[in-house]
Amino acid sequence: MTETRTAVITGASSGIGKEAAKALAACGWHVIGQGRDAARSAAAEAEIRAVATGRVDMLSCDLSLLSDTARMADEIAALTPCIDVMLCNAGGMRQELVVTPEGNDASFAGNHLGHFLLVQQLMPQLRAAGHARVISTTSDGSFYCKRIDWDDLQLLHKWDSGASYCLVKLCNVLFTRELARRGAADGIVAHAFHPGVVGSNFTSHVPESTRTYMATLDAQMPEVAAQPLVWLATSAEAGASTGLYWNKGVSEAPNPIALDDEIAARLWAESEKLIAQAGF
Repeated sequence: MTETRTAVITGASSGIGKEAAKALAACGWHVIGQGRDAARSAAAEAEIRAVATGRVDMLSCDLSLLSDTARMADEIAALTPCIDVMLCNAGGMRQELVVTPEGNDASFAGNHLGHFLLVQQLMPQLRAAGHARVISTTSDGSFYCKRIDWDDLQLLHKWDSGASYCLVKLCNVLFTRELARRGAADGIVAHAFHPGVVGSNFTSHVPESTRTYMATLDAQMPEVAAQPLVWLATSAEAGASTGLYWNKGVSEAPNPIALDDEIAARLWAESEKLIAQAGF
């Protein structure tokens, strides 16, 4: 009898996260999904369950709140002793600066810091899998971030929607590189994944100028865009390497900043400080 594999998928209530959840659930995986919007999550859960041949759990969490993220991590740990795949997929762009009650930029926390904490909290379950994979959904917007200001890491003093988004997407790639290094001894594989332009609800919260620009681009259907993500989660080829940046299903060179091991290590250390300030 084949042992059931478990996947944790953030952003599973819509877009490529939902499609990846459906694909894995249809193959008998135990899928633990996360969504922020209750109504959208309930609808997605029904869709996933309709095709599932394995267990499905949908959890509610706002990843921009570290306290909420830690709560969900405890719930996930209670649901499974091991995690074979974690798809850190949730994210997006905001129109304006929102500072959370914990003092973080909601964009920085929702795209990077929440996932950083979630992986930290669930490291025992990832190690228990023996050869777990952590795939972070990023964007080619990461190439437009030319430097990291360590004195204003979250851009709280000079926030701009586009600059913030490009920064957090670069953070996704840097996090992947450092996780690949730190997790190698435990068999943890980490990759960053750019899905391309996807026809999803991504543009719901972006500035009008961004929405207008994206309307001129050819967008993929979410079920098509999710296919490389599922491949990264399941294929032997993707499991034989680690720390790479993937443009859809092709490995490419990332922003040169993301190849700097010192910057990757410092972002990890600064992220640890931020979650410690929140009590975790």
